[in-house]
Amino acid sequence: MTTRQVEHTITVEAPAAAVYRLIAEVENWPRIFPPTIYVDHVDQVERGAGEERIRIWATANGEAKNWTSRRTLDPESLRITFRQEVSTPPVAAMGGTWIIEPLSGTSSRVRLLHDYRAVDDDPEGLKWIDEAVDRNSRSELAALKTNVGLAHASEEITLSFEDTVQIAGAAKDAYDFVNEAGLWVERLPHVASVRFSEDTPGLQTLEMDTRAKDGSTHTTKSYRVVFPHHRIAYKQVTLPALMTLHTGYWTFAENDGGVAATSQHTVVLNTANIAAILGPDATVADAREYVRSALSTNSRATLSHAKDYAENKR
Repeated sequence: MTTRQVEHTITVEAPAAAVYRLIAEVENWPRIFPPTIYVDHVDQVERGAGEERIRIWATANGEAKNWTSRRTLDPESLRITFRQEVSTPPVAAMGGTWIIEPLSGTSSRVRLLHDYRAVDDDPEGLKWIDEAVDRNSRSELAALKTNVGLAHASEEITLSFEDTVQIAGAAKDAYDFVNEAGLWVERLPHVASVRFSEDTPGLQTLEMDTRAKDGSTHTTKSYRVVFPHHRIAYKQVTLPALMTLHTGYWTFAENDGGVAATSQHTVVLNTANIAAILGPDATVADAREYVRSALSTNSRATLSHAKDYAENKR
């Protein structure tokens, strides 16, 4: 069996301990790494003694994939090793190590090592993996370099918020309304058209044209990870001009009155486009208010229709 070993490196203007922490805390990944859609811990019980299992949903060569990895965290030596437990073809096995080396008090070198094999040693499969590992490693390290700096300075341009409605109905019905996004063009007035697919169960691609309050339409594309019937997490990969990042999730929590349905958003503003879109005098605060209003309007509209749908199902 042919095992390929490759290494990618980059220098980052941030202390080694801060870089290690960003990589170690997987909830940061969709915000830092462009290919990562969503990450969660498989088994809280197994976390401890530096060992953990995580599930990762990410794109590779433009295709959405998911896998489970076991990680060993070593904060003393600033190393994180990882090994896929169940790989997705054409990958037969995949593992590697993050190594963070301090260069000074304020800069560090990040080394990302991979070793991998293709199913049946297939040359075409190996070529596909070579390209995916190279593209994703370069993308992740470049994003890490950019976003480690932003992580310290981006509070003003980052916003997180949520909208919640109480529904006198079943969580499953409210979840179904949001999950069945392929039907949104018939069910939601602000959705002009939809391209929806779910080739892998639980992993969806959603592209849609949405009408804004001023009548204009814009196209967005998201990957969604669904957990029936309580959570749908997503990451937008085709973004409106005022955002450089948009992640979020829908949750459906049963309570005494039925279900609390919540839409959560995390956004990083694209400050370079504020003047072009909102005018030369517009501020970051104006952009924050504009983006929050636009996203909340659509979320609340969707939640309101989900409420009607679930309550009518009773």
